[in-house]
Amino acid sequence: MMKRKSVGILATGSYVPEKVLTNYELEKMVDTSNEWIVSRTGIQERRIVSEEQASSDLGYEAAVRALKKAGVRAEQLDLIIVTTVTPDTSFPSTANILQHRLGAEKAASFDLAAACSGFLYGITTAAQFIETGLYRYVLVVGVDCLSKIVDWTDRNTCILFGDGAGATLLGCVEDGYGFKSFDLGSDGSGGDLLKVPAGGSRLPASIKTVSNRQHYIQMSGSDVFKFAVRVMESSAKSVMEKAGLTIEDIDYLVPHQANIRIIDSAVKRLGISHDKVAVNLNRYGNMSAASIPVALDELVENGKIKAGDHLLLVGFGGGLTWGASILRWNTNEQI
Repeated sequence: MMKRKSVGILATGSYVPEKVLTNYELEKMVDTSNEWIVSRTGIQERRIVSEEQASSDLGYEAAVRALKKAGVRAEQLDLIIVTTVTPDTSFPSTANILQHRLGAEKAASFDLAAACSGFLYGITTAAQFIETGLYRYVLVVGVDCLSKIVDWTDRNTCILFGDGAGATLLGCVEDGYGFKSFDLGSDGSGGDLLKVPAGGSRLPASIKTVSNRQHYIQMSGSDVFKFAVRVMESSAKSVMEKAGLTIEDIDYLVPHQANIRIIDSAVKRLGISHDKVAVNLNRYGNMSAASIPVALDELVENGKIKAGDHLLLVGFGGGLTWGASILRWNTNEQI
């Protein structure tokens, strides 16, 4: 039997739009307040794309930064996976658009939709291509422009979301490092709890769907909250068990950045110290598939992660979906 290769993250990159939307500005748009938003979500501001920007634009900037750090040229990429629920178009895929713009001439490319769990689904998928020896370099980009599908008249949802992109380049790493375990799950019975009803083949765009505001995010907040708290704990424990680790072995928890109360609940249930938890939602809000890779890139940029550290990545999203992974941070040496 062929020995499977060790796969890790060779480099990270991220990009957020320049425009900042604060809670105080939201006070002028909907019936809310800075105090109300902060106390219930922990969010103080978020980044918003311009009218001209789309997901591929954000993804491109993040991808270029990751490739530069790795010293890998776009022409060397074998596969590009873009995880998003806000693609530039239904087709071609955003990954196709990014492949062309990067000049990644030999790369296959496709989009993957798992909402806020998208990045975890993406790296789990990418790792298999490299472990088996089929590909050497796979670029995974988590990007969403949720401001494009947020109902700015709904105070319960418009306060939560922001735009951004995070990219990771996956490749072979030294044995003993890289990804140790994965856990993915879904529960389609909860699909109605967080969705955009129209725009697909079930309810294609029409005057009626537009007037009924069915092209915007709809969410049952309390139900999603309960689901999130439960699966964040169970998925995190699952990957630790698979990796033969305990919470004491984890150096950093990188959770999906949806709500500070959900993160705090996960921290309490898992029994990990707050100073080992990456949190940036106060500055960016919920960036969906971009939230985990952006938080990871910030840890890297700030020099907080060293070779040998164990990272626990965990998240949840619409679908309903969830996922987690254990990663032992590798040296910068590529195999």
